[in-house]
Amino acid sequence: MTDTILTGLDPATLGDLLRVAGSTGFDRWQDQIRRTGGCSNPIHLSGWTLTKDKTTGQTLHRYSTDTEPGGRLRVACGNRRASRCPACAWTYSADTYHLIRAGLAGDQDKDVPTTVRDHPRVFATLTAPSFGPVHNRPDTGRCRCGAQHTADDDALGTPLDPDTYDYAGAVLFNNHAGNLWQRFTNRLRREIAARAGLTQRELKETARVSYGKVAEFQKRGAVHFHAVIRLDGPDGPDSPPPAWASVQLLDDSIRAAAAHSYTTITVPAAAGQPTRALRWGTQLDIRPIRAFDAGTDITEQAVASYVAKYATKAAETTGTIDRCIGNREALVLLDVPDHPRRLIEACFDLDPLYPDRRLRAWAHMLGFRGHFSSKSRRYSTTLGTLRQIRADYRAAQQREELGLPDPDQDPTVLVLTDWQYAGQGHSPGESILAASIARDLQHNRETAREALALEGEMTACLTDCSRSRRPRNSSVQPLASLAV
Repeated sequence: MTDTILTGLDPATLGDLLRVAGSTGFDRWQDQIRRTGGCSNPIHLSGWTLTKDKTTGQTLHRYSTDTEPGGRLRVACGNRRASRCPACAWTYSADTYHLIRAGLAGDQDKDVPTTVRDHPRVFATLTAPSFGPVHNRPDTGRCRCGAQHTADDDALGTPLDPDTYDYAGAVLFNNHAGNLWQRFTNRLRREIAARAGLTQRELKETARVSYGKVAEFQKRGAVHFHAVIRLDGPDGPDSPPPAWASVQLLDDSIRAAAAHSYTTITVPAAAGQPTRALRWGTQLDIRPIRAFDAGTDITEQAVASYVAKYATKAAETTGTIDRCIGNREALVLLDVPDHPRRLIEACFDLDPLYPDRRLRAWAHMLGFRGHFSSKSRRYSTTLGTLRQIRADYRAAQQREELGLPDPDQDPTVLVLTDWQYAGQGHSPGESILAASIARDLQHNRETAREALALEGEMTACLTDCSRSRRPRNSSVQPLASLAV
């Protein structure tokens, strides 16, 4: 326990921290928290599990939470939001990275062939339209207000004139963004078919559009989507795309679909609100994805990293909060900045006018109610599959440690369990210690990642040297034997 952890703690928190650290079950508590990855809001379970041999009745293993600290087993909360639980968000981000990258580079373990790299694929960003001029950092360097804003200026994204900014239009766009995306993908298939000279039915028999996307909140509080869009054969990534499929055709089709009138959603007039035609903004960015760095194009790893980064963020990046807001008074107590506060209040005002849109329930998300990250069915693997692989791996590890057979392979093994919810979260002192554990785990991950990258660079260097300098029959010294 370092002095840094203890600095600035109030007496009650410090007392609770010392109580936890001095308890007889502290070592086991630490082990539980490490197994959750340093989760900041773990779920508490109470119960037992029993493994028996059905033929002999012999008990092979028994576990009960009666022997655990507080009689509870702590498991990770699994929340994707970095603002709620950085540890679980890191796991969610890593899973998203592998999901997106598998759809770009292929992964045999995830049933995606490496030939998917040869399919046309782009990274597209669809943005919201303008709801009024805001403070920004244009290429000229000077904002419309006359100032040159720094990258961390709180004014960025806020309206130049809040009184004329269309707050109602902004939250209604966020609220319908998921529907706009659905219309866009439907229209995209039609645009591709038209350019290929095919009917919709013929397109299904020839090609398939696959995608993985994530939503991001801009500083101004408007949602936009980043999407990896790929053209496959009729069976998805396992089949090659048709000869007519190209990056240019995909680019042209995306631009046409985003601009088409079909992707416009009309919101009817209500008391004090005009009829609105919601559609994508004119700022549309489409970039080809390459396997390796090719100058202006972006790479598979860069795209996967970018999508994974925003998979754990939400509207709180604009200054709002990351949970439901009950009333307007809470906005004052929570000290929400003026711009997000006005967006939230717009949700409150519009909720009675459009009751089916549930704007009040999604006010903390500035009206957005869609899936934050999603993918088409055949893009790559699923988050559920990745989680199951991890769970199966850990279960196999435990069985090996205990010397137990696999119940899925041995029909004579019977596993009985009984689990009940027993609470959630940490006490104040436990929160401080769990945060310290999470930081240590993150530091270890970063160190391991840097070591792996260094090993890769050294291996590549040795390979290049062996090809250019060594005789053909000579062998390269193994990396593990090198003195570093």
